[in-house]
Amino acid sequence: MCDMFQIQFTAVTLMLLLTLTLVALRHHRTTHNKVVNRSRWLMAGGTAMLAVQFLLQLVFHFRDMGVTQAVMVNLLFFIPCSWLFSLSVLCLQRQGNIRRREWWAGILTWLIVAALLAGACLYSGKPLLTKCVEMTMAEMLASVLYAVMQLYYTYIQMNELRRMHRTLDAFYDLSQDNLLGWMERSIVVLGLMALAVPLLIFNTGLPLAIYALSFFVGIYYLVISFVCYVVSNAEQQMLEAERNETEDELTNRKVQANMSADGLDHIAKAIENWVSGGGHLHSGITIQTAATEMGIPRYLLSAWLKTTPQELFSPWLTELRIEEAKRQMAAHPEWSNDSIAQACGFASRTYFQNVFHKQTGMTPTEFLKKQKLRRQ
Repeated sequence: MCDMFQIQFTAVTLMLLLTLTLVALRHHRTTHNKVVNRSRWLMAGGTAMLAVQFLLQLVFHFRDMGVTQAVMVNLLFFIPCSWLFSLSVLCLQRQGNIRRREWWAGILTWLIVAALLAGACLYSGKPLLTKCVEMTMAEMLASVLYAVMQLYYTYIQMNELRRMHRTLDAFYDLSQDNLLGWMERSIVVLGLMALAVPLLIFNTGLPLAIYALSFFVGIYYLVISFVCYVVSNAEQQMLEAERNETEDELTNRKVQANMSADGLDHIAKAIENWVSGGGHLHSGITIQTAATEMGIPRYLLSAWLKTTPQELFSPWLTELRIEEAKRQMAAHPEWSNDSIAQACGFASRTYFQNVFHKQTGMTPTEFLKKQKLRRQ
């Protein structure tokens, strides 16, 4: 098994490489976006602080001095690192609009922890890097505060993630879970790592090694996924969807409040004609292209969708396509899933199969068997 020196040396090297990766990303053409740049520098600050923290552990051998000394240094660095990572994700979610209390939550947590450690040192009358009951109690309380801080950020980030999902579902013709999946997993990982701190940070040996490995993998995944997200230009797609959704929000409210029965009938007729003409079976469409093909303004289509059970463009269109897929499979049981997916506007066979199972609780094969039994 690797000794502590090897773990710390690996950590320093990994965090330096991740920091350099984030810094070098500024030369990429997609980083002209100020929001992305701010998120990138926040994340780079977190990885740089982790590199310093592990370097101090490596040079001064705090682990060799004892658990107390190592834990003290860990807490004083882990808290601002987690704070920076959390703000980086939140900055991306909020398009740079981080509230003052969200900035101050991490700062105040660190100040309280520093005050607890300093108070324990003064109360015990012993030097700072000395093990004593007072310092151990202060470190345990500090680790709990760290976990509470991260849970606070996790709660905010998950709420923002749900809002982002709704924004994309209101604009695109298929699920954008792959676009936001990395963000959701990173939020969960950061939260779990913080929760594990009070339980594992005071351990030694195998539990600590397992936690360290999980920590490295989690941070590596967060940074690399962020880099891939930026390089793939996905953030531009998100900005476009959110901008269109924001522009329509007030208009939708006015339209819904004042729309007459005749107006609703006109919109419903336009949508019915579009569906009967197979417009919903074209893949890769957005709510804007659909509204243009229907001959109605997009905000009216958005307002009409609010009156449906699905409320949003993506789930509404998916429901139409699933119903069409059922009809096609019943009429052509010999068709492959590839043919059904192509005929019904799904981007791929795999996506069609996943969505069909999610919507119906059956695979396409199971659906066909059920239809065959009914005919018998």
